[in-house]
Amino acid sequence: MNKMVAWEDFIAVEICVGRVLRAEVRPEARQPAYKLEIDFGEEIGVKQSSAQITVHYTPTELVGELVLGVVNFPPKQVGKCMSEVLVLGVHDEAGGVRLVQPEGEVPLGGRVL
Repeated sequence: MNKMVAWEDFIAVEICVGRVLRAEVRPEARQPAYKLEIDFGEEIGVKQSSAQITVHYTPTELVGELVLGVVNFPPKQVGKCMSEVLVLGVHDEAGGVRLVQPEGEVPLGGRVL
């Protein structure tokens, strides 16, 4: 699990801050999931993602939240949803996913360094 990566490989992954604009249940998903619409600021724009974060969050709670997402992966078809961003989270002891979020307000599109 502790495979070393080169610094150049790490900085090639663009992890940026976005704000959830919309969140809705994906009833057709095999695993419970939400379709998110996330604003990453003027340069990156609004992207959508499919996220299996239904254990700890409701769609209403997610709207307005800041999240971190990988914005330079190629889009991936997830069922009927085209996921353009990988939202970052961590599994808790029970298997639910907790979002990785910045503390306080930071600019949309800000990159994790």
